[in-house]
Amino acid sequence: MTTLPVLPRSPRGRFWLGVWRVADPKITLASVAGMGLGAAAAAHDGPLHWGWLGLTVLGIFCIEAAKNASGEVFDWDSGADQGVATEDRSPFSGGKRVLVDGLWSRREAFALAFAFYLVGAAAGLAIVGLREPAVLGFGLAGVGLAFFYHAPPLRLSYRGLGELAVGLAYGPFMTSGTYLVQRGELPLRVILLGLPLGLAIAAFLWINEFPDQRADAAAGKRTLVVRLGPAGAARAFAGIIALVYLGLLLLLPLAGLTPWVLLGMSGLPLGVRAARQLRRDPETTAVIVPAQGWTLLSFLLLSGGASVGLLVAGWLG
Repeated sequence: MTTLPVLPRSPRGRFWLGVWRVADPKITLASVAGMGLGAAAAAHDGPLHWGWLGLTVLGIFCIEAAKNASGEVFDWDSGADQGVATEDRSPFSGGKRVLVDGLWSRREAFALAFAFYLVGAAAGLAIVGLREPAVLGFGLAGVGLAFFYHAPPLRLSYRGLGELAVGLAYGPFMTSGTYLVQRGELPLRVILLGLPLGLAIAAFLWINEFPDQRADAAAGKRTLVVRLGPAGAARAFAGIIALVYLGLLLLLPLAGLTPWVLLGMSGLPLGVRAARQLRRDPETTAVIVPAQGWTLLSFLLLSGGASVGLLVAGWLG
């Protein structure tokens, strides 16, 4: 069983613990993976502009924190977060619990979401106005997917579209947007480069939905794991891992990318290990938690390996 943190007694301490939770370094690693891969592709093709990269990182991190904060309100209103049993809590799922644990009020959550969206939008508009106007489309799409992931009327995560939204946002959108800011153009090969990573990050969301499946179903949150059921969703997870590594990633050199990107195959063993663990018991959270961690490490190794490969290929000329 996951050990829950001891909550600070002071209102100020609770507030900052809530900020830490919505910033969530574990989940932010998905953004790091996408931006890192896009930056490595840009470095392969020319020098990096570090100031613009820093502003890109700031904007995306703020939008992600805003998504988490606003999502807390909508998942609270639906009852999804309150319905997660203590034994089903995990370091990777069950929401940020800033309202459930009394760290913030509903009004504070909305206010912090607005503040994060505002800073993220300001960073994006600065890039659009002063660096690369074409990145506006990626920015608008990213903010829309972030907000409407939980929010009505789209409520993507409640309609079985959350997995697709995450795969697009953290894969081709983030990788392509980061590259576009650096190079001012967007070759097809860079868009394709983001596909296996996006699907690998969607697999991380997928496995994180297993501990929440009973609470999600009761709240009307029809994720694909809820729709397929534990056994079917566990089989689908194994198929996703196979498609990431034995399909999309292996095809990247045929799209004009250096064969060095296949260093991303280093994430395959942990992906396979996670799939086997999930198939063994897809309904017991204590069994699933290690597989969640392995899935996280799997996509980080994919991104890190492919990024190193691009940098090595650029260095070799």
